[in-house]
This record gives sequence, structure tokens and C-alpha cells, in this order.
Amino acid sequence: MVAIAVVGTVCFLNKDFIFNTLIFGPRNPDFPTFRVMCHLSHQAGLEDKMCFQPVEFKIITRQLGEILMQHLYVSFWLGLIGAFPFVLWEFWKFLRPGLLETEQKAVRGVVAICSALFLLGVSFGYFIVAPFSINFLASYTLDGAEVSPTLDSYVTYMTMFTIPMGLVFEMPIVAYFLTKIGLVGYRSLQIYRRHAVVAILIVAAIITPPDVISQTIVAIPLYVLYEVSILVAKRVQRNREREFSRAVQVREDS
Repeated sequence: MVAIAVVGTVCFLNKDFIFNTLIFGPRNPDFPTFRVMCHLSHQAGLEDKMCFQPVEFKIITRQLGEILMQHLYVSFWLGLIGAFPFVLWEFWKFLRPGLLETEQKAVRGVVAICSALFLLGVSFGYFIVAPFSINFLASYTLDGAEVSPTLDSYVTYMTMFTIPMGLVFEMPIVAYFLTKIGLVGYRSLQIYRRHAVVAILIVAAIITPPDVISQTIVAIPLYVLYEVSILVAKRVQRNREREFSRAVQVREDS
């Protein structure tokens, strides 16, 4: 809690950077994702065909304390994201004494891997999902209606595009531990691959706007993570079977 509060306080004291550069970044033409796409378009000889121009829209507030509350809200979530490796390390220090020495060696580096996957997922949501989803929603209009989302609505969508993606990217780690304790195996993950695809599409539909492009952008890496989870589970299960066979052989020899 102290780590989250410290990082969150730093974010709170840098309001202009947090909102103008970070939170409102996906609606600016110089957002890194848009610049990279335009650069790749020129490198591929497509001129400006892949250059993306974000939709212009105003963000309004309807309540007197909305700006302050969203400032606190954003600071808390950024504090959690920034302090996530340390928070995870604290949980690991709490759990480690209850594990055997062999179990501690088996999960060595789990904090670094979990932190890297979480930050990778948050970055994917921020740089890939958020800019295209926000611009799709802002461009979806009706005659006589102007898109002017509230600050609360905008921040809520930005949170939905980033935090859940960070958690979803932990899928290989979850598969590792479930296989380690024998709840799942790689063969069952392979058998239920089709069911997993349906579940992935449902998850992608929940955490993205109702358009095919955004759902596809999210669904593809989720499916890749599922395949990675199968490989992780396969390796863990084969190691368990190898250790079991070795133990049986030692017992027979004795």
C-alpha cells in the first residue's frame, strides 16, 4: 500500500503530464502508434495510406468534483501499475517460506516474469487497443448528435483497455501453476482449444468496443498466449512425468 501510495503521489503531482501526455495521448496525432504506422507506410512505399488521423472530440465534465475524482482515480491505477513488481515481490516473500526448496527453485524468476507480462499487457492495451478503439467510438456518430464524452467515461475506457490486458497476459503463468499442481494438462488444453477460441472472442468483446477490428486486435495476442500456455504446460507436465519415472526407478532399484 505504501508503494502504491508513493507512486500514485508522484503521478498526482504531475497532473499536466499524466493527463495531457499520457491519458489524452491516444487522441493526439503525434501519438507514437500513429507515428510508427505512418513511418512504416512511407518505408513500404505506400505514402500516407497507413497514416492515421485521430478523430477530434471534446472531453467535458458534468460534475463539480469530477476532475479531482478522476485525478485521484488515475493516480491510484498508475500507482498500482508502477508499483506492481514491488507488490508482487512482497506477496512472493510472504508465500516463499511455505514452499519446499525444490519448489522455490522451480518458480525462480516468477516475479520478474509476471511483472514483465503484466507491463507488456498494459503497454499492448495502451499503444494498440486504446488508440484505435477510442477513435472508433468517437467516429461512430448519428445525425444531430455530437460526440463529447465526459472525463469519467474517457478515463473508464482507458482503464478498461489497459489493466485487464495486463492481467490477461498472465495466462502462461496461470497455466504453469495449474499444471504444476496437476489441475490441468497440456493435452486437455489442446482438446479444448476450440472452446478456448470462443472464450477468447467473448473476452475480447467484453474489454473492447463492439467492432470487429478492436476485437480482432485483442483476440490474436490472446490466442498466441493460449498457445504459449500449452507449450508451458507441456514442458511442466513432461518434467513431472520424468521426475516421477525417475523416482519409481530409484524405488525399484532400492
